[in-house]
Amino acid sequence: MNTPKKGTFRHIVFRDGDTWYAVALEFNIVESSDDPKLALFSLFQAVAGYVQSAKKIKGSRHQNLNQKSDPEYEKLWKILHSPTKIKSPYLVDVYGFAKV
Repeated sequence: MNTPKKGTFRHIVFRDGDTWYAVALEFNIVESSDDPKLALFSLFQAVAGYVQSAKKIKGSRHQNLNQKSDPEYEKLWKILHSPTKIKSPYLVDVYGFAKV
């Protein structure tokens, strides 16, 4: 369970066409760029701002920090973590976990 002080989120950076997308699954934040590293950097900045905003909301149960992610991104995450080799429909640059 993510809180404004601690937690983790999953992220994926992938290309669709000529555009790179960086997704924070638990926050439903998506950033785009023509460079994968810039997309990831923008995503981390957006997440930091999102968490800072959540800290300012008093009495919240932090639902906004623990959202249900888009089914398309969940499917991609499962493909990337599949023990058998399943070809992803996208070119993936990086994926993993990051701390809040």
